Order: sequence, then C-alpha cells, then structure tokens
Amino acid sequence: MPYPTNYRYTGEHEWISVDGTIGTIGITDYAQNSLGDIVYVDTPKVGNTIAAGSTFGSVESVKAVSDLYSPVSGRVTAVNEELKSAPDKLNEDPHGTWIIKVELSDPTELDELLDAAAYEKLVAEETEN
Repeated sequence: MPYPTNYRYTGEHEWISVDGTIGTIGITDYAQNSLGDIVYVDTPKVGNTIAAGSTFGSVESVKAVSDLYSPVSGRVTAVNEELKSAPDKLNEDPHGTWIIKVELSDPTELDELLDAAAYEKLVAEETEN
C-alpha cells in the first residue's frame, strides 16, 4: 500500500494530515499490519493537551498493546468515536481512518516529521532486520 504523499509520518508509525491548524492523526499500514487484528483503541478526551513525541493512547490487538505517539503538540479537538465499536476499521483502511484531531500549538513541529519517501525508507530498513 503506498503511503499518501500529503501526510507526514513518525518513526513510531503514526501519520498526520494537516488542514489549516488542525492535524488529523492515525496509524500507518505498516503499524496495523505489524499489530494484527485490532480489538481496542484507547484515546484521550477532547480538550486534553498532548505533546509531540508523548503517548496519547494505545492500540490493542490480538498480539500486543502498542502505545500511540503524537507527531505534534496541541489540544485534542475530536476523537473518532466509531473506533469504540469498530476498532478493526484501522486494519481495513489505516490511511483513511483517523484516531484523533489536534489543534496544532506549534506548526513548525511538522518540519521534524518524515515525508512519505523517508517513511517508506524507514519501513524498508525495519523489514530487512
């Protein structure tokens, strides 16, 4: 699955797309594939403040529980409530299914993230090992 070129990526396998000052965050195809069948998603509350690089929740699969790391700092403006009853949507459409939306407090943090080509290189390196 190609990685959308309009997204930015973290080394921990989250993606973010930005529209104005709102960042939409999810997990990559590589992440969902590594996790296996996702059975639960733990998310923060709307209004919570999160920091770039810090955990904001977790994803539980039949294999393991994996922390979710925020690519940016900001205030949570929305949580994808659909994931409470249908967490498997992250397996079905990882690049089209968002987890949280964040109002960015420092848009320059986006410059620290990977573009699609750099992320694909990271994934290739990880799958070689």
